[in-house]
Amino acid sequence: MAIDKNTVQKLAQLSRLELSEKEQEKLSTDLGDILDWVEKLEEVNTADVAPLGNVNEEPIHLRIDKSDNYFSGEEALKNAPESDQGHFIVPKVLN
Repeated sequence: MAIDKNTVQKLAQLSRLELSEKEQEKLSTDLGDILDWVEKLEEVNTADVAPLGNVNEEPIHLRIDKSDNYFSGEEALKNAPESDQGHFIVPKVLN
């Protein structure tokens, strides 16, 4: 599939890229090749292919999700520059 110069320029503008004339020509060719490859993929019959959740056939071993308290509230606030009633006091960011 051929990609025209206007399309490449529009994509470059949207991507905030400054491309030379030579780079635009190369990008036009490369994008055309990519779209040709995608068209070939669309021709493959996948009607009897089951969808995959993972391409690896090995089972995924997940760790147990458990919470731990590493610091007490007092320990967490011990080195804070300012705190009040168990909370950090931070500089105001928004008006």
